[in-house]
Amino acid sequence: MVIKTTEFVKSSGKWQECPEPNLPEYAFIGRSNVGKSSLINAMMNHKDLAKTSQTPGKTQLINHFLINENWYLTDLPGYGYARVSKSMRKDFEKINTNYILNRQNLVNLFVLVDSRHSPQQIDIEFIEWCGESGIPFSIVFTKADKLKPNTVNANVEIYRNELLKSWEELPDMYVTSAEKKIGGDEILEFITKTNELLIKNKVKFE
Repeated sequence: MVIKTTEFVKSSGKWQECPEPNLPEYAFIGRSNVGKSSLINAMMNHKDLAKTSQTPGKTQLINHFLINENWYLTDLPGYGYARVSKSMRKDFEKINTNYILNRQNLVNLFVLVDSRHSPQQIDIEFIEWCGESGIPFSIVFTKADKLKPNTVNANVEIYRNELLKSWEELPDMYVTSAEKKIGGDEILEFITKTNELLIKNKVKFE
């Protein structure tokens, strides 16, 4: 996919305030220090599209971007650790949960996990919740440039084995690096093929 146009549409505090659900939508979520905004910017070839910060928890609203005038990219608040109060973390969780369960044009949720770490309980629990809730999702391993390729592959395999304890079939997985611009093209190719399939099957969002 060639990214021709990127346009910030709006930030929303509730899923009901999001743009009209009339286009296919792909959302990105992960722990608040996983490198989500950096990956989005690298994929869109736009250094300031999603706001990045050294402080985890920068994204606090549902941010919508219109890509190539025919699909939405959604940047969701991070879950887990952030330098905010417990009540605000609960607000983030509520915003994310309500959006994911109710946004009718959400085609796929990209769940970002840090490739440098062993499976974290909070990530596994969130992935399990997605499965139990019937949410279509993919797993995206970030910051692959921080490790040797063999180590990244080993860590991904550890994740696979952990998930296979309770999953019969695993979701798609992508290994990425925002700094090296690795993996983003594969994600965009998935979005392209999915959008083409939606058109072929005459799926319309109201």
